[in-house]
This record gives sequence, structure tokens and C-alpha cells, in this order.
Amino acid sequence: MSKLIKNRYDFALLFDVTDGNPNGDPDAGNLPRVDAETGMGLVTDVCLKRKVRNFVQIVTGAEKPNDIYVKEKAVLGRAHVEAFKELGIELGEGGKKEITTEVAEVLTALNLPEGLSVSEEEDEGGMVKAFLNVAFDFDNKLLAEFWKENRASAGNIKEVKLLIDNLAKSVKSRKPKAEETEKGRDWMCRNFYDIRTFGAVLSLKSAPNCGQVRGPIQFTFGRSIDPIVALEHSITRMAVATEAEAEKQGGDNRTMGRKFTVPYGLYFSKGFISAHLAAQTGFNEDDLILFWEALKNMFDHDHSAARGMMSTRKLIVFKHSTALGNAPSYLLFDAIKVAKKDPLFPARRFSDYNVLIDKTSIPQDVEVIEMV
Repeated sequence: MSKLIKNRYDFALLFDVTDGNPNGDPDAGNLPRVDAETGMGLVTDVCLKRKVRNFVQIVTGAEKPNDIYVKEKAVLGRAHVEAFKELGIELGEGGKKEITTEVAEVLTALNLPEGLSVSEEEDEGGMVKAFLNVAFDFDNKLLAEFWKENRASAGNIKEVKLLIDNLAKSVKSRKPKAEETEKGRDWMCRNFYDIRTFGAVLSLKSAPNCGQVRGPIQFTFGRSIDPIVALEHSITRMAVATEAEAEKQGGDNRTMGRKFTVPYGLYFSKGFISAHLAAQTGFNEDDLILFWEALKNMFDHDHSAARGMMSTRKLIVFKHSTALGNAPSYLLFDAIKVAKKDPLFPARRFSDYNVLIDKTSIPQDVEVIEMV
């Protein structure tokens, strides 16, 4: 098993975008995010973490112990239920009711939602009886769609509907004890890379409580070195979605749209890695190696028409000789000087900038590692 990290790290990530939108703001029509007072472009820490998650998911196949908790179309509560089941912790009390053979036949013919099932059991006299079972974590919201889909196919629908609705209401959840919550938290950290890396709030109302996790790695927003210009482009699709649109256009069949891009922007994000929090989540040396690989390569696996060309240009790591650290973060980041070579002309490529590290201002107990 890989060792837990013993050193504090600070790191600087410089990445750029060319003719793309690095992080659209849904509250502003998906325009590139910008500091309204300075005009500097912004990329949120959440956006950067998303790219790390996506890279790890691709590389590891989202297999435990490197599964991803916050991933596309995930239902977070399912992971909590899985944790408690594997740990053998009682989750709650489901429901069970004997039903007639006729009702059992009706239910068996239906595509019951997850959490509902029909079973047969033999009593002491050898008679086979049918039962309707409902799991403790059954989602009552599924019933409305279920009845809508099966309104015509069910037999005595009123009787069956009343039976299922009443049984679903009898489900009882169980509040875990403090030590059970802690066990659930540890299980989640062991099995999900993004939880033991970035942390997570695992105290969901709709699922077993696994507490909260403070992750050892955190980012600041990415902030552009210079003010950015958000360009708006008209774009055309040579097709329409409906016959009505085609008829309205007389067969011209065009759809107009808008697209926003940044001609060029170089962004600087700062990051921090705590050895003490890593010890709490189980974040280890192998996890750290995977994290560095993600920062170096994540943009190469995140291309889209909206983002244009994005690349990691510099990854500068400050490795302290102790867990507490040997210098304040701001002192290390201030040693990185990024400036445009010609301040009179707008930058359009990374080579338009100089990136220098003033190593004379960095304490000897801090190792400077230029990974990119």
C-alpha cells in the first residue's frame, strides 16, 4: 500500500485558452466569466476540479479505489447505500405484505420500479404464498411515473395502486450512530478518489449520513494575467429542428445561434495540499502522482467546440520539507513573475509572455519542481 504524503505542497498552474470559452457563466448567458471591476478572466475552482475528476475517471475507468463520487448523471445517495450495505450497517426497515395470486400475477406482468419486488415463500404447511416487498430506500417519487406508464396494462389498478402506495408509506429509515457515520465516511474516502482528494459533504437527507470530509487539495479561481475580451459570434446551422420551422423559412432551413470566445487568455490558479488533511482522508503518494498527471494532461481530454484550444503551460510545485511547511504560500507565489513581453500589443500565444521564478526569494527548505 502506498504511503501517505508527509510534506506540504503549494503549486501554481498556468493554463491558456485560444478562441474558446474556458468557463461560461450560466447567469450571464454563458459568457466567459470575468471580474467586472478589472476585466480579468476567471475560471472557477469547481471547473478545474471537474476536469481533474474527468481525467481520473478516464485513466482508472472509475474503478474502486479510484471511483468518482461527483460524476455525470450520478445519483449520490446510491454510493451511501452501497457503503452501509458493504459495512453491514442496518439502513432501515422496508415493507412486506402478503398478496393474492391474482394481484401477484398483475404485478409480475408490470415493470416494477427499483425497490419494489414480488416474492414467493413457503409456509410451515407447505403452502406457497406471494408477497409484495418494498426496500427501505424506495423512492416514492417513482410511483407517479410508474402509474402513468402502466395505467392501461394493470388489471384491477385501483386495488393494486392502493396496496403499493400504502406499503411504500410504511418504509422507515434509520438514523445511523456516530461511529457508523464515521465508518461510512472512511469507506467513502477509501473508494472515491475525488472525496479523499477534494472532500465532500456526505450528510445527505435522502441517504445514509456519511458525515463531511475536508479534502487535502484545494484550488483558487484561475485568474487571467491580463484583461480578456469576450467576443460574440453569430453562427449558422444549415438545418432546422421541425417541419414547422422549415415551412416558415420556405425551405431555406437555417438556424441562427450565438457563440462566445476569448481570443487568448493566460490564467493563473494557485493550489494547496495539506499533509494533515491527507492523513484524515487517506490521500497517498499514488494519489498525488495521479493528481499531477491530471493537471498536466486534463485539457487534452476535455476538448469541445466551445472551449477552443486549452492547454496546461506551467505546473510549478513547491514541496516543503515538513508537513506544516517552511514558508507562507503568498511568498512562494510572489516569486513567480508572469509578464507580457510587449505590453503595447495584445497577447495571442503563450510565447508572448515571460514566466520567471525568483528562486533567491524561496527558502532553502522548499524545493521548487517545474513539472511542466
